[in-house]
Amino acid sequence: MADGTPTGLRHVEIANWSGQALACPRSRFSELNRWDESKRPGVYFLFEKTSNDDSHSAYIGESEDVFKRLVNHDREKDFWNEVIIFTSKDENLTKAHVKYLEAKLVELSKSAERYKLENSNNPTKSSLPRADAAAMEEFIDNIKLVLGSLGHKILESISAQVAAPEEKIDTLSNHLLKFNVNKIIATGRVSDDGFLLLKGSQISLNNSASMPGKSLSIKEQMINEGTLTAFPTYYELNKDKLLSSSSYAAALVAGNSRSGPQSWKTENGELLKKLEERLVNKI
Repeated sequence: MADGTPTGLRHVEIANWSGQALACPRSRFSELNRWDESKRPGVYFLFEKTSNDDSHSAYIGESEDVFKRLVNHDREKDFWNEVIIFTSKDENLTKAHVKYLEAKLVELSKSAERYKLENSNNPTKSSLPRADAAAMEEFIDNIKLVLGSLGHKILESISAQVAAPEEKIDTLSNHLLKFNVNKIIATGRVSDDGFLLLKGSQISLNNSASMPGKSLSIKEQMINEGTLTAFPTYYELNKDKLLSSSSYAAALVAGNSRSGPQSWKTENGELLKKLEERLVNKI
């Protein structure tokens, strides 16, 4: 932390990794000019992170001189409020390497579907020797780790993280949860990021006055985006949807105010509330 604050300019390294990152709020963008690490070949992320969990935007780019490219973006792109740069400490990243990284990062971000990408085109992935391509894949793994640590899971799938069977660890995310209400059936899982409403879940056509405003807003957005397919008696979710809590998910499904812990049940009929209490008591 360049000035000792977690929201200022941050320089990030990982032991035994040749890469490095610089994270900076837009309000302090000019300070990057004093960092030679920002003036090397690399890739960068422009982020718009808002208080609305469902409206994050991002732009992914590359340059042989990242800071110089960012000066242009500071003049021409209005949406972003944070930039994160990835360059190499050993200066071995070439134009071909960063083009490869950019294409792969855009591909991963689109697959994850967490952020709205502002990129207008799909970048072309450069052809690299096998050893170089393997090194860049490892570089990407570390980019994921750093971005996640800095609060941006743009490259990570929203799918719930489930412990491998051989680990024999009973966690909330291991349990498939179901919610049946008024002949509507939905399934979901608790995840590290909230509650994952699973593809194929049914959602009420109607909303009552008690439905929380956030759930109603999310539902309207999903209808506009085509995430919900309309049937005569219900909507059907056509891809997984990450929500901040089980209660927002239950309200979205039922069309009225609901307690998630008192609505969702395991396949054995155990309420989520009881499951949470049981797992806490096992610790």
